[in-house]
Amino acid sequence: MNSSSFPINTHPMLVADASVIINLNATGCASDIIRAYEGSVVVTAIAFAELVAGARNGHSDDKKLQVLVDSGAVNLVHLGDIGNAIYSSLVEGSASCTLDDGEAATIGYAHETGAAAMIDERKARIICEREFPELAVVSTVDLLTHNVVKTVLGKAGQINAILNALRDARMRVPTHQVELVVNLIGDEAAATCNSLPRAARMTR
Repeated sequence: MNSSSFPINTHPMLVADASVIINLNATGCASDIIRAYEGSVVVTAIAFAELVAGARNGHSDDKKLQVLVDSGAVNLVHLGDIGNAIYSSLVEGSASCTLDDGEAATIGYAHETGAAAMIDERKARIICEREFPELAVVSTVDLLTHNVVKTVLGKAGQINAILNALRDARMRVPTHQVELVVNLIGDEAAATCNSLPRAARMTR
């Protein structure tokens, strides 16, 4: 399999979590990748606030996201009543059943609008599967490995973008997509990506 099976054109909107934006920023060509997608990409104000908070630790993803917003590549959005109710339910309660603010807001807005939630974290994806089975949940890998991105960046550019996200942002790859990523970037490159599972970094 050499491309993502995510039916990207069936979702008119992707709601990207903060970690997804960090991954896309790390590719070095976030704007090109986002514009390759035919629908719209949005980020909740709550997820944006997480990136702003990260600036205290020397990160600049909030500024990079602001550039994407100013250029029209990404839109900032706010939760409505339905989204806020879901957000509250996901940040309150026991630690095993709650999520970070940005993840919760991303899920809340996606559920409210019928968009796809773009989330990489395993816990958030499990909670979505359990609590919101009708919600479309996609990963950064779904977008980066899609043929529309390959068309815009070329195969070499696509591979380089994925490697940058893996190495510089430590992009989390969902278990079911590890083989896809390794087959695309190659065994030697995979061996240099510590964010991949150890078994995937062993030369076959």
